[in-house]
Amino acid sequence: MPSLFDSFSSRDLTLPHRIVVSPMCQYSSTDGFASDWHLVHLGSRAVGGAALVMTEASAVTAEGRISPQDLGIYLDAHVEMLARIVRFIHRQGSAAGTQLAHAGRKGSTQRPWDGHSAVAPEEGGWEPVGPTDEPFSDTFPVPRPLATEEIPAIVDAFRGAATRALAAGFDMMELHGAHGYLIHEFLSPLTNTRTDRYGGSFDNRIRLCLEVVDAVRQVWPERLPVWLRISATDWVAGGWDVDESVELARRVRDRGVDLVDCSSGGLLLSQKIAIGPGYQVPFAERIRREAGVASGAVGLITSATQADEIIRNGQADCVLLARQMLRDPYWPMHAAQELGVTFPWPVQYSRASPEGSPRRLPRPSELAV
Repeated sequence: MPSLFDSFSSRDLTLPHRIVVSPMCQYSSTDGFASDWHLVHLGSRAVGGAALVMTEASAVTAEGRISPQDLGIYLDAHVEMLARIVRFIHRQGSAAGTQLAHAGRKGSTQRPWDGHSAVAPEEGGWEPVGPTDEPFSDTFPVPRPLATEEIPAIVDAFRGAATRALAAGFDMMELHGAHGYLIHEFLSPLTNTRTDRYGGSFDNRIRLCLEVVDAVRQVWPERLPVWLRISATDWVAGGWDVDESVELARRVRDRGVDLVDCSSGGLLLSQKIAIGPGYQVPFAERIRREAGVASGAVGLITSATQADEIIRNGQADCVLLARQMLRDPYWPMHAAQELGVTFPWPVQYSRASPEGSPRRLPRPSELAV
């Protein structure tokens, strides 16, 4: 079996190892624009040696943001700063990815450090949309149910965002179908009680997800990978579950999704999550085994030994780190040292590396895309 520091290929993108920076919202944008904060935040993880650095969830429409401070990719003007960030990540020898998202009924809410309630229109808020008019909580805004004829515009927004992501130079994209946001809201029978062609049966509930996959694959090059993040279970009786996740993974695999990024929860406050180290890894293992598609493991993966065992045991094809990367942007370097793997450091930091040897940065012709 491969190890944590073996290469991993997804279509024409080849990563030098299997450590990926998971999307992490920064709530630090104005009108959806990336800023110097994003350049330094994402660039630091590339300097730290991550094989792939993904942006936070990037909203495909202004109304698809979680908060007014969310990153967006719904305007052509957003591309310029994103392209600058991608160029810096590439110069460090890392690949750059973006996550396309629509917050659905969880939109127009405050940044976490400002509270957990709706943002009023006079404060920059808006009326969010969802499969129904059921809000996430008593403090969240009441969403407007999407009319059947409005859904194609949402799908088209993902298509347009994918076109902008390509213009910015991203090497891969991930679609956000997890954590109680719009695609997940349509997947789960607990939030999708619609009676049209987008609700009811399993085939109807996954329709939006499949249409989004098809739309982005129409404009995203065949040579570049598309990943999908899902909540493998709602952690609520009668909700979306692992069996349905496996079947969805099979369906999207056949439509051009190359890896399923396995998270969980986020749909309802009543969820009961059995949290512990690597608690979501079994979802990635089962989807990899039963759906025949590559999978990514995320969630309380903190040590190099733990991450290496996940790969060596065939439980996932890569590990995605979030909070651990916030604690330590240089986690890949430290993990290599812990596992006894020779790992090149940036030339600027080479005097502090265990081997004293600089990282050899790739020439443009050697980039994996």
